[in-house]
Amino acid sequence: MRQFHIDIPEADLDDLHRRLAATRWPGEAPGGGYAGWDRGVPLDYLKSLAGYWRTGFDWRAAEARLNLLPQFVTEIDGVDVHFAHVRSPEPDALPLVVTHGWPGSFAEFAGIAGPLTDPAAHGGDPADAFHLVIPSMPGYGFSGHPREEGWSTDRVARAWAELMRRLGYDRYVAQGGDWGMPVSLRLGLADPAGVAGVHLNMFAAFPPEDPATWGELSPSDLERLDFARRFEEDGSGWRKIQSTRPQTLAYALTDSPAGQLAWIVEKFFEWTDSARAPEDAVDRDQMLTIAALYWFTRSAGSSAQLYYESSHHDADFVRTWGGPWSLRAPVGVACFPADAVRPVRSFAERVLPSLARWTEFDRGGHFAAMEQPALLVSDIREFARTLRDPGR
Repeated sequence: MRQFHIDIPEADLDDLHRRLAATRWPGEAPGGGYAGWDRGVPLDYLKSLAGYWRTGFDWRAAEARLNLLPQFVTEIDGVDVHFAHVRSPEPDALPLVVTHGWPGSFAEFAGIAGPLTDPAAHGGDPADAFHLVIPSMPGYGFSGHPREEGWSTDRVARAWAELMRRLGYDRYVAQGGDWGMPVSLRLGLADPAGVAGVHLNMFAAFPPEDPATWGELSPSDLERLDFARRFEEDGSGWRKIQSTRPQTLAYALTDSPAGQLAWIVEKFFEWTDSARAPEDAVDRDQMLTIAALYWFTRSAGSSAQLYYESSHHDADFVRTWGGPWSLRAPVGVACFPADAVRPVRSFAERVLPSLARWTEFDRGGHFAAMEQPALLVSDIREFARTLRDPGR
């Protein structure tokens, strides 16, 4: 394992600023304007955000904050895996591996690293401490970009099992949302002796094909099913492109920072608990930190390859998202109401036999660690307490 320190060359910053200043802007969409997101990111909004990225955002300050996390790189299965590893001051802390998704990164968990690893310093119980491992998935950020086919969620999970073994952790908890959901569940299958439990802040549960078997559904359940239908019809374009032509998309997003920004920011608006702009839910500098990581590491295309792999090379694609998941480890699910995926509990129970905890929150969305960090930390702690000591 090699220590890793983020240090983006000044020439790359200059190039970013130059490209932003030279952006060739399109016209506004029909019926557009600052508040209109129906056809995509509004022109005025993106101009303003890109302008701030060029003249107001301090990458060096963001870089320094990220470098507070001890970071390392190790080669697993032919690919360099970048990860943050924050050990708790509590010697009996429970190891926890947290997996991000798209368009996320390891950076989204920087704000909860302290409360998770050192709860006593943040008003919590020292008995709730974790040793925290935050990997960057292959193709994302500072991890290597795979050059061969086959890097599906199952292969990522097997890489995580090897990573935890190398770190000396033989019993741990897996946590994740978005792609981190199937990776964490598959980790429970890949390392059943090591994974004590799986905590998710997103879960996809498809309804059974025969509506006659659905059972009684509440008005809330029916609304979630209607949302899923509307989302598939109107909100899944990014997935279809990344699942079919990720390389074509990569040329545009790797060449245009404004394009990369728009591609990401749209999801920070649509998948969060925001009303008028993404900043209602996620801090602007934090959002730009993540966009900058995609830009500096040229990972628009490499990160999208996971969609292609999972839709073309996974032998069991439906299970990648919808189960069934025959894990031995207990599973906890935290549901945030503005997430892009809003599961029906009765459907989840059919495909998650080891479901042990289900929490419904009244606020928050897809990026829970950044939107509602206190709620997420609290739910992870409570789920893990029975794993530490079943008698608690």
